[in-house]
Amino acid sequence: MAGHSKWAQIKRTKAVVDARRGAVFTRIGREITVAARCGGDPTGNFQLRTAIAKAKAAGVPAANIERAIAKGSGQGGDGINQLEIIRYEGYAPGGVAVLVDALTDNRNRTAADIRLAFSKNGGNLGESGCVSYLFEHRSEVRIRHGAAGQRGTTAADSVQEEALLETLLDLDADSYELGDDGSALVHGRFEALEQLQSGLRDSGWSVQEWGHCWHPLTSVTLTDPATASECLKLLEVLDELDDVSSVSANLDLAEGLQID
Repeated sequence: MAGHSKWAQIKRTKAVVDARRGAVFTRIGREITVAARCGGDPTGNFQLRTAIAKAKAAGVPAANIERAIAKGSGQGGDGINQLEIIRYEGYAPGGVAVLVDALTDNRNRTAADIRLAFSKNGGNLGESGCVSYLFEHRSEVRIRHGAAGQRGTTAADSVQEEALLETLLDLDADSYELGDDGSALVHGRFEALEQLQSGLRDSGWSVQEWGHCWHPLTSVTLTDPATASECLKLLEVLDELDDVSSVSANLDLAEGLQID
């Protein structure tokens, strides 16, 4: 089981800061609106439940969530049918593959913004399909596993890991990773997300977040600090664009590499 890339760690850290920004509220609101196309009742709409959980974790006000649901379910006026999901593919400095998913009501604006981000930060925007074969669409569920900074240091941790393994065998999960922050990231098939998160919760695990992700099948390890810094800058710029819903990369950093 491969460890998390530097980019995955940065995204988790950035989420705490970005949650204070109105742009993130807008981004998540669009996800709720699109999910609500299949029904405004989260009880029978797993995609909507997932989007609402993400919104609450980011601190989106309840009124914003309700408006987004109403808009998506046809109660909030025009605009929902204008939103479309578009995927962009390209390369970051060092040959790192990048997938960008966007949710937009203006295809031309979004394409221009993403093209500019790539060109100004040493990357290359490519054609559809140029890097997607390097990724697999997977399910991820993050749970609370232990105390931060105490991974595998006590007998209790070992017992808890064994309990997690037993649970995952019953749920037919693919793999898991233990984090130093006291969390565990469970991986599964794309279509198994609802079963995976509900099964973990029913087994007594504290589920923190869940969703679909693009999991890299191979990684590009960067050893040069300057190239790594350029690559991370491009990924951050892309992630901060209003229309972008997710950024995935097969980036890894050489152990001990120091970046300013």
